[in-house]
Amino acid sequence: MSPSQRLRQIALAIILTWGWQRAIIAMGCGALSVLALAPFNLFPVLFITFPVLVWLIDGAGAGRYGGVPAAALTGYWFGLGYFVPGLYWIGYAFFVEADTFAWLTPFAVLGLPAYLAIFTAIGFALARLLWSKNATRVLALAASLTISEWLRGHALTGFPWNTFGYALSEPLPLAQTASLIGLWGMTFLTIAIFASPATLIDRTPDRRLLWRVPAAALALLFVMSIFGAIRLSLHPTTTLSGAKLRLMQPNLQQDAKFNYAAKPEVMKKYLALSDRASGPQSTGVRDATILIWPESAFPFFLTREADAMAQIADLLPKGTVLITGSVRAPDVPRGTPITRAYNSIYVIDHDGSVLAVYDKLHLVPFGEFLPYQSLMEKLGFEQLTRVRGGFIPGTVRHALPVAGAPPALPLICYEAIFPGEVAGRSERPGWIVNLTNDGWFGISTGPYQHLEQSRMRAIELGLPLVRSANTGISAVIDPVGRTTASLGLGLEGILDANLPAAIPPTVYARLGDAPAAMLVAVAVLLAVRRPTGKRKP
Repeated sequence: MSPSQRLRQIALAIILTWGWQRAIIAMGCGALSVLALAPFNLFPVLFITFPVLVWLIDGAGAGRYGGVPAAALTGYWFGLGYFVPGLYWIGYAFFVEADTFAWLTPFAVLGLPAYLAIFTAIGFALARLLWSKNATRVLALAASLTISEWLRGHALTGFPWNTFGYALSEPLPLAQTASLIGLWGMTFLTIAIFASPATLIDRTPDRRLLWRVPAAALALLFVMSIFGAIRLSLHPTTTLSGAKLRLMQPNLQQDAKFNYAAKPEVMKKYLALSDRASGPQSTGVRDATILIWPESAFPFFLTREADAMAQIADLLPKGTVLITGSVRAPDVPRGTPITRAYNSIYVIDHDGSVLAVYDKLHLVPFGEFLPYQSLMEKLGFEQLTRVRGGFIPGTVRHALPVAGAPPALPLICYEAIFPGEVAGRSERPGWIVNLTNDGWFGISTGPYQHLEQSRMRAIELGLPLVRSANTGISAVIDPVGRTTASLGLGLEGILDANLPAAIPPTVYARLGDAPAAMLVAVAVLLAVRRPTGKRKP
């Protein structure tokens, strides 16, 4: 039996499966596809899993209503298989205060994937509506899943974590295409490229023609690699003179962040670590012009603690500013009870004065607020941060002025996973500062995924990214995605680096998601175009 006959035999067996066997195959493909993401980055595995998805949808046509319900159910099982192992680390957060939240772990580890799988079900159903017997069904799947992934990234505040396009974030030359078409365009290309071998089983008078589609997909990967290599060579890392960074990674236990009694210990650690010498010639914090601390750095309202602000002023030499996360009390009269707060970034001068403030816009559901907050609190529910009433969202994203450096685009924690979270077109920043706290998730795949997704924002926009994380991974990344300095997960320490310079605005920075939308629109038109004028089952 020839290899092509053997492949066709395997494909036919997959097409004809039904019931629990189909569910197991779909879930297995989902679980295996997670290996394409950080920290594994084994993207060739998708050449196995995505063709199987095409064959499963081929077989769905034997069901009722044109196979749409069967395809949707297949998509749901695939999504569940993809999101459970891809997001298992969310369960770690419920053990920070285990006595209160541990019982919710199964609901989070299984409930969130069960919700997210609805979107892959929608994508499969839409693909089946556009389905054909020829190679255009690969485009139908790519367009439909891109649409459903876009919906996942926007519906109910959105959660685009582990979108399929991140599979091409490594190796770095492949990721450069994001500067043209952004994450959603990368998602379309990922699905179309890796699903292409499914067409090798199609019937055609000339068997040599079967290789056209996979060959075109491989050629596209090659072109992307060449484009990326050229772009990387045209933009070597350059740094801004006089902008010297020092990132402090305290590796602070998560429970200390909510304990006001830990204030002296937290401040002592932050101050001592920030002024630690990094080498024989180091003079501590005096080597830096910009000191950066991570998200929500203190278990108290920083600017309402005069002694803490005085300690910061004593730490900072003249000409050095501090960028730090902190909860911020709303502007209410003295004596008014404070029940809610902002998750904020402060820029603080050497004399202890606050130069700029940014309040987080995109809050985390169930972490920083509850849907239907008042009702759920009456029922006894709390979000993980235990802020009664939930955090207050900011009103506008704006660049932060930073002395001695260009204005910075602030992104707090998971704001960095959202494409297009940028300042106004008229005020292009010079760099991105991302303060985060992945201490919720322990030593798991979550922080690696978070870093990978944050890095994609740098590539999309052509802006350097400076990421300060409580437990890691802290990093300085140049505008084409090179990591120039980093501090690993679960480590305590400091990271000294120069601030990379930005490059001119990318195509994506100028046009946003328009190129990706055009790709999807063209694919849909090609998928619905029938050579015979008749709809194929």
